[in-house]
Amino acid sequence: MASITAADPGLNPGPMSSAESLVPASMFAPPSRGCGEDGGPECFEDGEALNGEAGDHGVDFSSKLALVSPNGEQYDSLLRQLRERMDEGCGETIYVVGVGSDGGDYGLNESDMEASVATVQSLCEQIEADLILLRERTESGGQVRDYLIRRRVGEADFLEVRVAVVGNVDAGKSTLLGVLTHGELDNGRGFARQKLFRHKHEMESGRTSSVGNDILGFDQEGQVVNKPDSHGGSLDWTKICEKSSKVITFIDLAGHEKYLKTTVFGMTGHLPDFCMLMVGSNAGIVGMTKEHLGLALALNVPVFVVVTKIDMCPANILQETLKLLQRLLKSPGCRKIPVLVQNKDDVIVTASNFSSERMCPIFQISNVTGENMDLLKMFLNLLSSRTSFKDDEPAEFQIDDTYSVPGVGTVVSGTTLRGLIRLNDTMLLGPDPLGAFISIAVKSIHRKRMPVKEVRGGQTASFALKKIKRSSIRKGMVMVSPRLNPQASWEFEAEILVLHHPTTISPRYQAMVHCGSIRQTATILTMNRDCLRTGDKATVHFRFIKTPEYLHTDQRLVFREGRTKAVGTITKVSVTNKGLCRAGYRNSVPKSLVLSRSVSLSTLRCLLLIQAVSRPCCLSISLTRCLLQTHSVSPSLFLTLCLTNSSCLSLTRAVFHSHCLTNSPCVSLALSH
Repeated sequence: MASITAADPGLNPGPMSSAESLVPASMFAPPSRGCGEDGGPECFEDGEALNGEAGDHGVDFSSKLALVSPNGEQYDSLLRQLRERMDEGCGETIYVVGVGSDGGDYGLNESDMEASVATVQSLCEQIEADLILLRERTESGGQVRDYLIRRRVGEADFLEVRVAVVGNVDAGKSTLLGVLTHGELDNGRGFARQKLFRHKHEMESGRTSSVGNDILGFDQEGQVVNKPDSHGGSLDWTKICEKSSKVITFIDLAGHEKYLKTTVFGMTGHLPDFCMLMVGSNAGIVGMTKEHLGLALALNVPVFVVVTKIDMCPANILQETLKLLQRLLKSPGCRKIPVLVQNKDDVIVTASNFSSERMCPIFQISNVTGENMDLLKMFLNLLSSRTSFKDDEPAEFQIDDTYSVPGVGTVVSGTTLRGLIRLNDTMLLGPDPLGAFISIAVKSIHRKRMPVKEVRGGQTASFALKKIKRSSIRKGMVMVSPRLNPQASWEFEAEILVLHHPTTISPRYQAMVHCGSIRQTATILTMNRDCLRTGDKATVHFRFIKTPEYLHTDQRLVFREGRTKAVGTITKVSVTNKGLCRAGYRNSVPKSLVLSRSVSLSTLRCLLLIQAVSRPCCLSISLTRCLLQTHSVSPSLFLTLCLTNSSCLSLTRAVFHSHCLTNSPCVSLALSH
């Protein structure tokens, strides 16, 4: 398959490259992002004539004439290979006509080119895909054409790619998204970003403080379909999705340091396919730029850079910013190959080879003049999802937000991690504070505010659930298929790398763990080293302090507290056994659980009732007082609990006297007995 000579991991990146020197050397260029775990050009090497020999089915793919007049067996082989490429590209791929797989044979005459294109068109009809011409160029041997092949989708379906937008505060993130999604240039004073802000304080300060979502739709020909309302200027997401064959979902994240936890949650919980790093040309690499880049690298998210405000930046300052950016991307911690995108040819080459994760395209744009905005849109249109999914897998959906919609009920939103979820399916929701999962039914499904009948792996969606209160659902919970038999976990092990810590980390250290949509404080119980410092690696045993979570191995996590930051991968999960006493409540109900208002009163009643019957002396006065103050529990509840055993009578009397609750006739009567 196609490769770029500069992308050899053993080579030290030289000066900033132009994409013109990085030309695909194959009839099949790779998709904009391969779906294999390894990524990179090697995942496309299937052994079919990569060394110039005929493939297993008699097709010499090294020849540029392979498409001119294939016989029946050769045609079937070409069709099989195209299907493989489409699956690897998650529904789309870039097809180069007129180039041999060895890269040494370029160009076709006019008649051979027409015959080759006719063959490709026939192949596309077989797999129900469209053929879109991207560029045509003339080489020494004749014509060479690049085509985008995109699978056709139904009226209520579309390809979805998620792009996280990060960068330092005032880099122009929200402004760029306003220009891209609404099609109207900025006035240089924040006009475009006002259409995206969700809160009043964001409009007043001009700074994003929450995770925002915006969409950019492309039709089958690659044209933008976003058309804001002529009156209010708002976007109708339903109309955009109906007209689009591909939708780019932008995850607008905060750039200010005090909103770092929100940005980390957006990067881990929303599962972006790519990361768009914004750099202000006038300010350069300052503030949180390196922090956000490091976060994307730690989560293995491919990064491309957009340098903004080039209309107001002097030429010498712009060149200095580009030099600093080049130095940062080529540093040992990044090992990227920066490529300056200057024309459409550069866009096609960088998008084709972006799957290597080594290449880092750099765009220079202006939100005021619109310079190079068309190149950025073209690049976004060529991006493909990074992961392939199978519909027959057990379904799993992670929740990143909850709502209570009048007339509808409880609604949860998030990302489908795998499998297929249909309308009226029965799923398991959890874990609750006891680590249990409850059965719920899906009442309705929406994708980008458009009602649908099913969602697949990799797609974001919202579900209306039957017979459940919003207060019993929290971020970090999951909806899974009963086939998975899910189990909650209090403890887990992870291989972590400490990126930064001022002193040392030792057992009993606590920090915030971000893993998918999970965001909870965890304690280090043990580790295979005495202490950890910056740059150290270790196997660490964690325990959540509040509630159990649903985890599985190979999940990426971010471990942070103040200036301390570490990243890692979960290697072992300790499954919580069923039963209250095995769920972390062996001796008494934790005070942290009582203080948490996210725990429903019914759950606490169940906990205390079981505990009062089995171990009544474990109900301490301070814990009971805490519960009375926090949850306004009625005195009759504690009378019922504590009078089940006479040993708790003195405790109950003391608690009620301390809270001046003995004025109640029923309480006084009960205490007198």
